[in-house]
Amino acid sequence: MFIQGILTLASLTFNSHEHNDPLKRLGNLTPYRVAPAYHKVKAELPGDCSVDRVMLMHRHGSRGPAGSEEIKLINSFVQTLRDGHDAFQDAHLPENLRFLQTGKGYESHLDPENLTIIGRQQLFNHGVEFGLKYPNFTTETLLSSPVQRVVDSMYFFAQGRFGREAKDKNLLTVKDIPGPVSWITPWTSCPGTNHHHPSQVAKEWGNLYLPSITKRLNDLLPYGVSFTDDDTQGALYACAYDLAARDVSPWCDVFHADELADFEYELDLRVDAIVGYLVPRNAGRVMGSVFVKKLIDRFSNIGGEAQPLYLEFGHDDTIMAAIAAMGLNEDDPPLSPDGLREHRRFRTSYQAPFAAQMVWERFTCEESFDGPQIRLVLNEETHPLWSCAETKHDRRFGTCSLDAFVRANKFSTDIEFGDDTWQAACGAHSRGLYVQG
Repeated sequence: MFIQGILTLASLTFNSHEHNDPLKRLGNLTPYRVAPAYHKVKAELPGDCSVDRVMLMHRHGSRGPAGSEEIKLINSFVQTLRDGHDAFQDAHLPENLRFLQTGKGYESHLDPENLTIIGRQQLFNHGVEFGLKYPNFTTETLLSSPVQRVVDSMYFFAQGRFGREAKDKNLLTVKDIPGPVSWITPWTSCPGTNHHHPSQVAKEWGNLYLPSITKRLNDLLPYGVSFTDDDTQGALYACAYDLAARDVSPWCDVFHADELADFEYELDLRVDAIVGYLVPRNAGRVMGSVFVKKLIDRFSNIGGEAQPLYLEFGHDDTIMAAIAAMGLNEDDPPLSPDGLREHRRFRTSYQAPFAAQMVWERFTCEESFDGPQIRLVLNEETHPLWSCAETKHDRRFGTCSLDAFVRANKFSTDIEFGDDTWQAACGAHSRGLYVQG
């Protein structure tokens, strides 16, 4: 049974945070963080407005390394350290590398693919916070990607939101519902995407920024120990994944802020080439169109069966594909591995960190706005819907009318699964895409 909920939008207080902290800018491997607020965009809607429908797409929490490439880099890097263990003992190392002289030195105890204890905490806490923000909204069904860390994330969110009542909820995956394509995992229906392309794009940038870091580190290491660029990249991943597992890493202190910024850019390029604007044949935006159409169907109540609350759980690529389909983080010109774009819209550390929360609200107002309106709250801050903003009021609050939103997203609404556009983007030209999430 679904209980209709109405939320009066009063003051919303968001956590303060330092946007320049390099450890809060580790791309899609960033521990959960509140997004930066947009200048001159109001966090609060007028007091005469109330929310009547909410759709949450939640990324899973912090996890261990995913995909053979990341795991291989970290394991190979750790082996280099083991091979150099004796050389480290009597070496004169800078303070930030002296952890290599203690005990066995650095050891990696990461659990590949799986949710970490911090990831479990993130989802439980978000479930509690969601219940406090939307106390009158409930649902009997939660839906997730079939990947185990996402299923686990759904479970811990449900525990935080519903407590003991969670045992009575239906926790489903996309495999339990009919349909040829899922808005949570659309890439499973897009076999033509070249799964080598993201790695190729990332490697181009890596070839530019990694050698100078490797040289700097090798100048600090003792005779007999020498890092390759792969070792340096393994150390960067160790920084990110140690934070995901234990909230601290000695390797994070080894790198300069600009070096971590280069690493962040590599991760952004990779995601942009998986589901964003760098995917050949516009396949990233085509995949994201499935989510946009589902959002419009639900908020327009096209089928007459819309519910007040949807709680769904996916991947960073679920969120980034949807945002790309709407053009809300498009860079002009597109990002390129030829050089760092410091000021860019496509930034996964802001838009899809671990445990990211993409919350869509439909609301109406007594006087402030006419008709149903729509707002995106991304990681606790209003993300402006500039593609459909038509009035000063829209721009002030980062919102737009539902009708304007539908018109602005004709790219998505014109696409049907299996039509010429879909086939041109997703037809079987190569092996299917592997998404790490």
